[in-house]
Amino acid sequence: MMSTISDLFTNTNITPNALLVLTTILTVLWFLFKRSPQPPLPPGPRGLPIVGNLPFLDADLHTYFTTIAQKHGPIFKLKLGSKLTVVVNSPSLAREILKDQDINFSNRDVPLTGRVATYGGLDIVWLPYGAEWRILRKLCVTKLLSRKTLESFYELRRQEVRERTRFLYQQSQEKSAVNVGDQLFLTMMNLTMNMLWGGSVKAENMESVGADFKGVISEMIRLLGEPNVSDFFPWLARFDLQGLVKQMRVCAHQLDAIFEGAIKQMQKLGRKDDDECKDFLQHLMKLKDQEVNSETPITVNHVKGVLTDMVTGGTDTSTNTIEFAMAELISNPKLMKRAQQELDEVVGKENIVEESHITELPYILAIMKETLRLHPTIPLLVPHRPAETAVVGGYAIPKDTKVFINVWSIQRDPNVWENPTEFRPERFLDNKSCDFTGTDYSFLPFGSGRRICAGVALAERMVLYTLATLLHSFDWKIPEGCVLDLEEKFGIVLKLKTPLVALPVPRLSDSNLYQ
Repeated sequence: MMSTISDLFTNTNITPNALLVLTTILTVLWFLFKRSPQPPLPPGPRGLPIVGNLPFLDADLHTYFTTIAQKHGPIFKLKLGSKLTVVVNSPSLAREILKDQDINFSNRDVPLTGRVATYGGLDIVWLPYGAEWRILRKLCVTKLLSRKTLESFYELRRQEVRERTRFLYQQSQEKSAVNVGDQLFLTMMNLTMNMLWGGSVKAENMESVGADFKGVISEMIRLLGEPNVSDFFPWLARFDLQGLVKQMRVCAHQLDAIFEGAIKQMQKLGRKDDDECKDFLQHLMKLKDQEVNSETPITVNHVKGVLTDMVTGGTDTSTNTIEFAMAELISNPKLMKRAQQELDEVVGKENIVEESHITELPYILAIMKETLRLHPTIPLLVPHRPAETAVVGGYAIPKDTKVFINVWSIQRDPNVWENPTEFRPERFLDNKSCDFTGTDYSFLPFGSGRRICAGVALAERMVLYTLATLLHSFDWKIPEGCVLDLEEKFGIVLKLKTPLVALPVPRLSDSNLYQ
């Protein structure tokens, strides 16, 4: 090429400046042709102009995404309105995102209702990755959700579980079936409420607070799971066409009033800094005061945002996990008998379950793991959002893309799990490497990496203790005229489509154990 240019220069009247320009152009063209091609976007189904794939979405997104993956591969794209969405359906790709490129994918795609519910996103779930989030999470994990703090609240958990056992025993004496999910929700709500501010709110006020609390939380969880056209077309957000943001503002205002009432009552008690904290609220307010002079101070809204996380994360999620577990065991009587045999050997029919027994109950733990494998609480996890354009599985994921990790599909992958659709807790007796830490990317019920659920330890205690008590204290039967249906209902939290209604039958040797 250079000799040709030299001959051209010799035989023509091209000036040195023109030659320099020509050489530069040819060099740039050479580099462009030699440069490696950019990775393509993931494959995916075709959409329509403007709305993209929105009209074709199925209500059960977890199964819909699994079906698309069977055609387009384990990573695919969808255009949902004006937003690009990428869905990942394999352990290896989940590892790339949650471990290899964890920092880049540590931001969240925040729905408008989620922002409204958490004081502009001032909580652990929605805050963007950075100093503010790191401080808040560290405070919660090391102070609020530490083993020492959780153990200090055991008596609160024990009282509520014993109260629910008494109620179920009364129902059994009347031969009355119970809506298991409703009873579990009430248990988890009271447990959560007592741990949040049981030492701050006067006992005589707890019942009225609880009634308000239940309605608000149920509605907030529903609104968080509703598809919002404003999230798909941000330029429509100002109109709030479905009224979801308006409805969430009402709920957020009601919840804020409950928080404010609890804070004022706590302040009236005049707790000193060296006093022992008796609930999460007292812990958080103490931490807020200690961090007041730091570069990223913790505000009252941060406190309320964290309380909101615990409220929404500690009620419906644990409730649905236990309800799924009970439904699976009732439909598999041999498995229930095996669990009860373990309980009888460790606890005995002359005693009641205590949290101290849990470490000696590997089959109960295996039931929890198998339930979360087959029916993960948050089937698509909380959506991630890359801070910069990334390459995953050889495909480009542009900056700010909404990324779903379909753990429901991953945890039913036949290449990983033998008989993946069967409920077989014993698989976790043989597989000790699968735990809740998110290091095995074929089992991610709580997520993984920096944004793994902060409340894993609390959820584990609440689910195992409650589940063990229900199985130890009662046999369970489906009454005549009722149907046991394990079909799932998709939402931000996965739940049974048909609520579980069952009849508790006492199995302990002494009726006084139920009192």
